[in-house]
Amino acid sequence: MRYLLGLIVGAAVLWLLLSGHYTPMVLGLGAASCLFCAYVCHRMGIVDNESVPLHLLARLPGYAAWLGTEIARSNWDVAKRIVRPGRHISPTMVRLRARQSSELGQAIFANSITLTPGTVTVALRNGEAEVHAITRANAQDMDGGDMDRRVRALEGQRRDAAGDT
Repeated sequence: MRYLLGLIVGAAVLWLLLSGHYTPMVLGLGAASCLFCAYVCHRMGIVDNESVPLHLLARLPGYAAWLGTEIARSNWDVAKRIVRPGRHISPTMVRLRARQSSELGQAIFANSITLTPGTVTVALRNGEAEVHAITRANAQDMDGGDMDRRVRALEGQRRDAAGDT
C-alpha cells in the first residue's frame, strides 16, 4: 500500500510540475489520470520497491547535485574539444563492472554514464556495462569507479558490502 500511495503522490507531483495549469477542470482530469494509471499499475502487479523506489528519496538530492556537476564538467570538456583546432579525441570502448545490488541501481549507473557528455552506455548485461568514451582519459576516469561508488551509496550500500577495499 505504501508503494501505491507513493506512486499516486509521485505521479500527481510530476503532473502538477509539468502541466502548469491549475483550473478546477484540469486539476480534476489530472487527478483522474493519476488514479487511473495507479489502478492499472496495481492491477498489473508492477507496484513494488523497484518501480517506486521510495528508499532512494533521502539520498537522491545529493546524488543529483553531484551528477549535475559531473555533467557540467564533461560538457565543458567536450565543448573545448570541439572548439579547439585539431583532433583531441581518442574514441574507445571499455567494460565496467556495475556492482550495484539491484537492477534498478545498475540502470541508474548506466543512465548516469549516458547523461554525462562524451560517454554512452552501449549495453548492460550480467552486471557489466559496455561504454563508449570520447577519449581514453574519460574511459580511465570511469574505470576508477567514482560513479559506481556513488550509485551504490545512493542505493544505500556500504563500501565493504560490495567487496571494495
